[in-house]
Amino acid sequence: MKDGFIKVAALSPEIRVADCVFNMESICAQMDAAVQEHAKILVFPELCVTGYTCQDLFWQELLLRAAREALAGIVAHSKGKDALMFVGLPLEHNGKLYNVAAAFSDGELLGFVPKKFLPNYNEFYEARYFTPGQETVSYIDYCGKTVPFGMNLLFGCFDFGLCVAAELCEDLWAPDPPSIAHALAGANVIVNLSASDEVTGKSSYRRSLVEGQSARLLCGYIYASAGEGESTQDLVYGGHSLLAENGHILAESKRFGSGITFAEFDISRLRAERRRMTTFSASDGQQQTGNGTLPGTAGSAQGASGRPASVCSGREQLTSACSGRDLSANGCEKTVWHDWSGDYLRIHFSLTEEETRLTRSFDPAPFVPSGEADRARRCEEILMIQALGLKKRMQHTNAKSLVVGISGGLDSTLALLVMTKACDLLGLPRETMIAVTMPGFGTTDRTYHNACGLTKSLGAQLREVDIRDAVNIHFRDIGQDPNVHDVTYENGQARERTQILMDIANQTGGLVVGTGDMSELALGWATYNGDHMSMYGVNCSVPKTLVRHLVRYYADTCGEKMVSDILYDVLDTPVSPELLPPQDGEISQKTEDIVGPYELHDFFLYYLLRFGYPPAKIYRIARLAFAGVYDDGVILKWLKTFCRRFFAQQFKRSCIPDGPKVGSVALSPRGDLRMPSDASARLWLDELERI
Repeated sequence: MKDGFIKVAALSPEIRVADCVFNMESICAQMDAAVQEHAKILVFPELCVTGYTCQDLFWQELLLRAAREALAGIVAHSKGKDALMFVGLPLEHNGKLYNVAAAFSDGELLGFVPKKFLPNYNEFYEARYFTPGQETVSYIDYCGKTVPFGMNLLFGCFDFGLCVAAELCEDLWAPDPPSIAHALAGANVIVNLSASDEVTGKSSYRRSLVEGQSARLLCGYIYASAGEGESTQDLVYGGHSLLAENGHILAESKRFGSGITFAEFDISRLRAERRRMTTFSASDGQQQTGNGTLPGTAGSAQGASGRPASVCSGREQLTSACSGRDLSANGCEKTVWHDWSGDYLRIHFSLTEEETRLTRSFDPAPFVPSGEADRARRCEEILMIQALGLKKRMQHTNAKSLVVGISGGLDSTLALLVMTKACDLLGLPRETMIAVTMPGFGTTDRTYHNACGLTKSLGAQLREVDIRDAVNIHFRDIGQDPNVHDVTYENGQARERTQILMDIANQTGGLVVGTGDMSELALGWATYNGDHMSMYGVNCSVPKTLVRHLVRYYADTCGEKMVSDILYDVLDTPVSPELLPPQDGEISQKTEDIVGPYELHDFFLYYLLRFGYPPAKIYRIARLAFAGVYDDGVILKWLKTFCRRFFAQQFKRSCIPDGPKVGSVALSPRGDLRMPSDASARLWLDELERI
C-alpha cells in the first residue's frame, strides 16, 4: 500500500461440481500463486467451494458439511498470508440457505456477506435454493466461532485508507446494487463474486456494467467469475474476470478458461476523487450506533483512544475486555477488531505496508488525447469551447474588434486560430481581428515572418509596432542600462507590448485576447501586468503540451496549404519569449532550458492538482512514465523546480483574466484553484529532499 497502490487479483480456479476437497485444493493453489505475486486482495468466484451449478444438491446435508470443512481448510491455509480474501459457498443459517461470500485474512474468518438479488430467469433458478440476504448485521455461530453475517459489512485496513465491501453477481445487475450503499458508507473497493454464464453479446454488457459502476462509485471494482469445471448441462461459464478503477478496465481475463488476473488499484487516487466531488455524498456513517464491540473471537473492547483494548475470545459481553491475541505469523502484531459506522459494521484487519511493483502504465502526456480518432474529436471540442467562450464575451461587451499580440510562437498562434473560429461563428469578417506584431530586441526573422504570414493567410488585419525605441526611452527614464540584460530588461519589453495592445483595443472598441497558457501560469512564467494581463484569456486552461496538439490538428485539417505550412514551421520553432538578443540570427533564449521541459511540468501539474498526489509519488510514477527519456536525477531536479515555482508564483494566478475551462484541471482563482498567494512549499520540498 505504499503511495496508495495495492495489487489485487480476480481468481477463477478449475473446479469440480460438488467436489469440495478438489475445489479447496484448487483454491489454495491459486491463493499461493496470487500471494506469491504480492496480491493483497484476492477474490474467488461465487459458490466456488461447491461449484455454482450444484442445483438440487445444495439441499444435501453432506454437501453443506463438506463446504464447511473446505472453508475451514481454506481459511487455515491463509494463515501467514498477508492478504484479504473472499470465497463463495452456501451457508445454512436458522434453517435457511444463503449464497455468501466468506471474507478472511491471515487464518482469521472475518465475516459472511449474503447475496441479496437471486436470479430466476435462466436455466438455474437460484431463488429455488437460497434466501435473499438482508442489510442488517447479525452474529452467527459457525464452527465454534461467532462471525458477523450480513450485507452491511466493511472490511478495512483503515490506516492505509483501504475499505472493502462485497456483493455477489446479480447484485450488480439489479436496479439498486448493494455496492451503492457500500460506497456511500465508505467502501472504495468493491468485490463481486460472480458466476455469470456466457451467451452471445453478454460479455460486452458485463464489461460496461463493471466500468460504469466503478465510475459512478469512484471505486476499484474486482469482478471474479466462475469458469472451467462448472456444469455445461445447459449453460457455459467463461471465467470472465474484470478489474476496473473509476470507469477504466485495468485488466481483463480471456474467457473460457481458468486463471488469475492481476492489477494495481490506486486507493489514494480514488480517495482524492471523492474528496473533490461534493455530489458524492456519504451517509452519516461517522456516527457510532453501537458501542464499538462485537462478541466472539473476532470482536474487541474499545479503549478510550478508539483503538481496541483487546481482542476477545469466547462469547463475552459487549462491554467486556478480554486478553489480547497476536494474529501474526511473522512476528508483527496484527489484530482484528470491530466498530460500528452508522448501519455498517467495520471489520478492521492489518496488512503489511510494502512497495507494490507496478505494471500499470502512466501516460507521459496526460492532458493530450490518445489515438488519432480521439485526438481529432477532442481537439475540435477544445477549440470549440475556446471559441464559444470568446464569442460570448464579444457579444456581451459589444466588442467591435479582437486584438492579439502575434509573435510567431505557439501560444499566440493558437489564440489567433481561436479568434478566427469565433469570428466565423459570429458571421463577422475576419478583418475584425487585429494581429499586432511588435518586434523587439530578441525578435528573429523566422518568428517575425511566421507571424506576418499567418495573419495575412487567415485574413486578419496586420499591424506592426516596433517597440525598441519606446523601450529605450523607458529605460532612459528609469535609469536602466540597456546593456544589462536582467529581469527589468526583459519585463520592460513585455509590459510595453501589453500597453500597446490595450491602447489599440481602446482605439478600435475591441478586446485584448490573452495568449498565455496554463503551463506558464503554473510556473509563473509570465511578466506580471505584461503578457500576464489581457481582457479574455482563451488559452488559460490549455497546457503547453496540448497547445502543440491543437495547432497541429488545425494544420492537419484546415485544408489551406499556406496556413498549414506556416503552422508546421511554428511547431518546429523552439519555445521562447524572445526577450534577449538573438545569437547569429537564431533564438538565444529557450524557455525549456531555463525552467525545464514542459512535458515534465505538465505531468507534475496534472497529478498534483487532479489527484492531490504528494511529490514523492509523482516522482515515482514520473520515473515510470519517462523511463528512457529522462534519467531520475533530471526528473527530480525539475520536480523541485516545479514545486518551488508553483507555490512562489500563485500571486500571479490570483488575478488572472477570465477564460474558459477546457479540461479537468484549471488554475482560475474563481473556480478550480483556491490557493493562498503566500503558502509555503516547505512540506513538498522537504519530502523531495528525503528521496
